[in-house]
Amino acid sequence: MTKEQCDIFNSRLVGTMNHMLGIRFLPTDDESVLGEMPINENTVQYFGILHGGAALAMAETLAGAGSLAIVGEYARICGLQVSGNHIGMSAKEGKVIGKATPIHIGRTTHIWNVEIRGEDGKLLSTERVTNMVLI
Repeated sequence: MTKEQCDIFNSRLVGTMNHMLGIRFLPTDDESVLGEMPINENTVQYFGILHGGAALAMAETLAGAGSLAIVGEYARICGLQVSGNHIGMSAKEGKVIGKATPIHIGRTTHIWNVEIRGEDGKLLSTERVTNMVLI
């Protein structure tokens, strides 16, 4: 995703749950979608580590933006399914980095693999997201 695309998508997050979670898109030089999210009072469980629901929201956000970047503004993207495996405990501060990579890009469905890592590179969770393309 280019810097220009990131700027457009970041501006669209204002006033949404994604904005409240602090999700921001970052440029990449390939077909993947990269984003970051802070570890703070909006994204943690009661004992201070990243909430699994925040990780799933981040994964669906990155994959949805990736699908939209592929098909363009003429379509709507709807998440059909998201599942995740939380593998490691996060730090109690800093941020996490998510990377969504396309597995299947069809005419009406897209499947993405998302890895969410701590700033130290440690894998915290992995998600699979299936999107439907509505034209």
